[in-house]
Amino acid sequence: MERGHRVSKELSNNTKPLRPAVTDRIADHQDVLLVDDSTFIHDLIKRRIGTEALTIHSAMDGERGIAMAESIRPALILLDLNMPGMDGFQALRRLMNSPKLSDTQVIVISASDDTEDKVAGLELGACDYVTKPFNLPELRARMRSALRTHELLTLLAERAQVDGLTGIGNRSCFDERIDEEVSHRIRTDADLTIAMCDIDLFKQVNDTYGHAAGDEVIRGIAKIFNRLLRKSDIACRYGGEEFAIMLRDTCVQRAIPVLDRIRKQLEQTRWPSHPEHTVTCSFGICDHPSGDAKNPTDWIKTADEALYAAKHAGRNRIYVGNGSGMQSSLKIAS
Repeated sequence: MERGHRVSKELSNNTKPLRPAVTDRIADHQDVLLVDDSTFIHDLIKRRIGTEALTIHSAMDGERGIAMAESIRPALILLDLNMPGMDGFQALRRLMNSPKLSDTQVIVISASDDTEDKVAGLELGACDYVTKPFNLPELRARMRSALRTHELLTLLAERAQVDGLTGIGNRSCFDERIDEEVSHRIRTDADLTIAMCDIDLFKQVNDTYGHAAGDEVIRGIAKIFNRLLRKSDIACRYGGEEFAIMLRDTCVQRAIPVLDRIRKQLEQTRWPSHPEHTVTCSFGICDHPSGDAKNPTDWIKTADEALYAAKHAGRNRIYVGNGSGMQSSLKIAS
């Protein structure tokens, strides 16, 4: 109690008003989580550093801090080391091991000026270490630096999941999102349809009109996806001329009209480089895999088998696969 009172008094003496300046702003809206057992520290930071662009959430101990961090996924965590129960080092180790917080930055704030504590915190993954009593303008500057790092990491992660040719999600994006969508479906018992789409006889386009014409077709179908799919749907380039679409809260009966509009639109498109050549696509879809419904691989496999059946039946059509396997009688549209 005496140590907390002394730290609080020192901090109070160190709280000079921050001058409002354009360079003092902390980018766009960001979530920051403060994990500290001192109510004074929470009040101080919220009052002196909280801005319209910065929402500061509070946790009074390590366990609560970890739970809140994984729930809100903040851009930055301010973490005290000296807390009852789980100390800051234990909390930091768990935060760094959480896959949900891979881009979250952590600044350790502690009354300890011990070099070993500083080295341990930084080696565990903290991006910075600030000693109490801290200077508020300096803390804010360090926070801005950490938040910029988070923004850059987020931007790099987003770009890493965007297909360079089409601007839609790439295979990496699909692999991540299908795990999330299948988990959501299992957790909520909501509908989910997975569709695999392949451009028919695409090699002929490349061989006859050149790869630039092929790229034009791939970009064109991505634009059709963007125009005709709903905001809740997720379209990704799976590889080459194959695409994957996730339709959340949608059974196959509701998915078929959506996908058939895409099929018809592509068939009706006239291409500047080869107006005489019609391009079509085939779909294989499923809303229940022939296998483990918890396994995303089984969803893809079932939709892929339906796509193969659509191709084998003559292309330019939609086939549905289900838990009973593919049947030729499941031809839906052509």
